[in-house]
Amino acid sequence: MIQIYTGDGKGKTTAALGLALRVLGYGEKVFMIQFLKGRTYGELVCCEDIPNMTIVMSGRDAFVKKGNPEEIDLRMAREGLDLAKRVIMAGEHRLVILDEINVALDYGLMDLAEVLAVLKERPPHVEIVCTGRYAPAELIEAADLVSEMREVKHYYHAGVEMRKGIEY
Repeated sequence: MIQIYTGDGKGKTTAALGLALRVLGYGEKVFMIQFLKGRTYGELVCCEDIPNMTIVMSGRDAFVKKGNPEEIDLRMAREGLDLAKRVIMAGEHRLVILDEINVALDYGLMDLAEVLAVLKERPPHVEIVCTGRYAPAELIEAADLVSEMREVKHYYHAGVEMRKGIEY
């Protein structure tokens, strides 16, 4: 199946990692590619020593300008997508998480048609999760499950900064 976790609310990556725990609990392999992320997040630290769990960052810790990304951002997104293709098509992982791919698509870092082709051609036993705000309509149409996280209230609006271990 193809799952999408999208919306303006908190918890999309966290939900994907929750599914990863289920998969890992049965001895299966999980591969996560984090697009647009280049800072150390708690999940990276935690998962370093977890058997069958791989996380690869394919972004940098810098602002990416929507519609006008720098060459390095395009290159890193391309490398991440190429890696995703190889991992998905190899069929060795039960779950592949494409973290923040929705945002990467929205920002013009990769071609939607290429992403859709990879998802369509994947081995049937490989579950895919695409996370991030701004999931494109065509991706939503191709998905089997779409969950939207909606912000009702967020402490960020009260001036609370990102907190280590909670937001990153």
